[in-house]
Amino acid sequence: MKHPHDSGSAHVSPVRPGTTTPAPLPAVTFAGLGLPAEMLRTLSELGVREPFPIQAATLPDALRGRDILGRGRTGSGKTLAFGLPLLARTAGRRAEPKQPLALILVPTRELAQQVTHALAPYAEALRLRIATVVGGTSIGRQVAALRQGAEVVVATPGRLHDLIERNACRLGRVRITVLDEADQMCDLGFLPQVAAVLDQVHPDGQRMLFSATLDRDVDELVHRYLHDPMVHSVDPAAGTVATMEHHLLVVHGPDRYAVITEIAARDGRVLLFLDTKHAVDQLTRHLRASGVHAGALHSGKSQPQRTRTLAQFKNSQITALVATDVAARGLHVDDLDLVVNVDPPTDAKDYVHRAGRTARAGESGSVVTLVPAGRRRETSRMMAGAGIEPTVTTVRSGEAELSRITGARTPPGIPLDGGPAVPRPKNTNAPFRGLGTGKGTTRGAGGTSRKAGEARKLAEARRAARVRRNG
Repeated sequence: MKHPHDSGSAHVSPVRPGTTTPAPLPAVTFAGLGLPAEMLRTLSELGVREPFPIQAATLPDALRGRDILGRGRTGSGKTLAFGLPLLARTAGRRAEPKQPLALILVPTRELAQQVTHALAPYAEALRLRIATVVGGTSIGRQVAALRQGAEVVVATPGRLHDLIERNACRLGRVRITVLDEADQMCDLGFLPQVAAVLDQVHPDGQRMLFSATLDRDVDELVHRYLHDPMVHSVDPAAGTVATMEHHLLVVHGPDRYAVITEIAARDGRVLLFLDTKHAVDQLTRHLRASGVHAGALHSGKSQPQRTRTLAQFKNSQITALVATDVAARGLHVDDLDLVVNVDPPTDAKDYVHRAGRTARAGESGSVVTLVPAGRRRETSRMMAGAGIEPTVTTVRSGEAELSRITGARTPPGIPLDGGPAVPRPKNTNAPFRGLGTGKGTTRGAGGTSRKAGEARKLAEARRAARVRRNG
């Protein structure tokens, strides 16, 4: 199956999937790419002057209608790399009700909303309508938007599948399809739904697949659905960059939450990753009780809650965002210079995507991973798999070295939501009596272990029960 080529354009030899194109010439500019005048004017108004490497590499081929296989670190500018050619090649056409002309498929609601927000000014300049189709929001409104006609649909696989099942969306006229963060869609189990979508779009259409990593199930999608693709990889697969510092902080177990709290109380925003929704909620409550403006983000929150929390984090009403991996992709916050893995990821790819929330668009940033001494070797192996050789430091709460690396400082201690303040340690070597630490735990000799403390509480409860029985 072949794609039409512009007769006047220079031929570019295709590259086998898995290989890398040479670095693009620095002379590539938006103006020299033949983008519509309205789009160039909007780029200028938004202060977008020069294309990022992934954009300079892919835009010429994408504008010619070639299938694209693009690999670039998160934050490298992939959204405009696929969005500008998609909009430019759709301009001037009008969608029939329920029949979009272009489709962008993404793994998460947050990424869908971010892509829509990033492309909206250019779509408006070209008089193109965008419909965002995600779960957690009114399906009725999405049905109505599709019925009115939308040239471009930005969707998550699950909600798009629901709309297709309701006959509210038909994909036969879609001639440009983008898969963004394809590896995560596969990791989340969306491969069958993604394949079903690609089976329904116009068979002679253009397909662009962008991801930070290209492996496993992504290869299946490439071989089944991309035709003679141009392959562009402008960043190492692991996504390491010179402007990102990586630290492995070895933390004494009972001191863990004190360390976390002091980091969260820093002057500036911080994104903290944990493994479970329960742990996220628990830490968020603790931080707010310590006077830290913290907010929780995970899949158990409603979409309006998630949207509001992200907005508050971006405008600094919330300075500590506590999240599961739902925030590891699709979250772009300007000037976010610190990401903390409270729970270290077990997979190197997850580390790459969490880390990619900082040092975006050429800015600098730090990634800090907290680990007890017993997990140091295991975590170091995971980071080596991501191509990372971190600086390893043993830290304690209240120490200057922790502040130097993370900006940690003493939390205000005034609860934000009422209730009693969280007890603080009397000195830097005292136990932190917060989450994960029993009141009887001490670091030094003569302290009571957690197990002993629990036994004491149980004995006291039994004595109280005997008193009640005996009147």
